[in-house]
Amino acid sequence: MTPNFEDLRIKMVDNQLRTTDVTAKAVLQAFLDVPREKFVPAARQPLAYIDEDVLLASDRAGSGPRYLMEPSPFAKLVQLCNIQPGDVVLDIGCGTGYSAAVLSRIASSVIALESDKELADKAAETLPALGFDNVVLVNAPLKQGYPAEAPYDVVIIEGSVDEVPGTLFDQLKEGGRLAVVVGTGNAGKAMLYGKNEGIVSGRRAFNAAVKPLPGFEKVAAFEF
Repeated sequence: MTPNFEDLRIKMVDNQLRTTDVTAKAVLQAFLDVPREKFVPAARQPLAYIDEDVLLASDRAGSGPRYLMEPSPFAKLVQLCNIQPGDVVLDIGCGTGYSAAVLSRIASSVIALESDKELADKAAETLPALGFDNVVLVNAPLKQGYPAEAPYDVVIIEGSVDEVPGTLFDQLKEGGRLAVVVGTGNAGKAMLYGKNEGIVSGRRAFNAAVKPLPGFEKVAAFEF
């Protein structure tokens, strides 16, 4: 029997988001508006609304598996960014496009960056088909961001990283915000960085254990 995805979407918002201090009306409405099941592989659609990360693609060419982030930490990251209706957002590691779709319901426009061509192709097919026409999909490496459209009001990274490359801070507008989970597993911390008078500073917002986004591993320093 086909699940009632609309009911599951409402339960996700009520039981996973509202209960973890997601209170911003625009964020809650965006999660109600976007059909999450359309952005996961067909075989995993019944799992689209569980409170876990959902596998999108297995490890390809040693780059690491890719996941759709669990709803609650993703919603909390989005809320943390305090996205305004006129903002331009860079969504790094958009996968099949779900995160970009959610962000597009709140922001003026979204640059959705994805390095995996199969995932990017799926996003490029799904987003316009569902009417998310203020998203521009870019298939390119993630770590460098997308300076061609910079600076951005908001940058959000869809997975945990060991460290944030300085080039991403360079792509923030004055007053811009960058949200990301730094650290893996139970050591993960959601961080909000802001740029003021050209200086970037960050603060820990909450603990979060989310799957890593490949390509942001810290390079071991050579020691004598």
